[in-house]
Amino acid sequence: MASPLPVRSRLRLFVGLVSVIALGLASRRFPWLFPAFLGKYPGDALWALMVFVGFALFKPRAATSVLALLALGTSCLVELTQLYRAPWLDQIRSTTAGHLVLGSAFSWLDMAAYAVGVAVGSLIDRWLAGASASPPMSC
Repeated sequence: MASPLPVRSRLRLFVGLVSVIALGLASRRFPWLFPAFLGKYPGDALWALMVFVGFALFKPRAATSVLALLALGTSCLVELTQLYRAPWLDQIRSTTAGHLVLGSAFSWLDMAAYAVGVAVGSLIDRWLAGASASPPMSC
């Protein structure tokens, strides 16, 4: 028997998306909010989490595993594009928006951070799906 498709609130997803973006920007603007040994990687993990939530916003009935594959694939693809150094693309990357969306320098460690962000998104998504599927508690 197939499990029912998840039902996600687009309003909650939008609020979550804005929250993750705010946390990600804060992680770069105020790096002291995070342990120093984590470096820039909380922002990278939050970027991938943002991609996960963004896909969920546009496909609210998609399975968690589908969202995870889409988010991780997109995040890694964007990272791989950083190996391509066309002048016009580097010009876009030199802007604040371009840097936030496309990054600037390829790193395998960024992909590990993306995997963490997508894993966190998947765990939260499954936890919320389980919480909404539970019968209400009675007194």
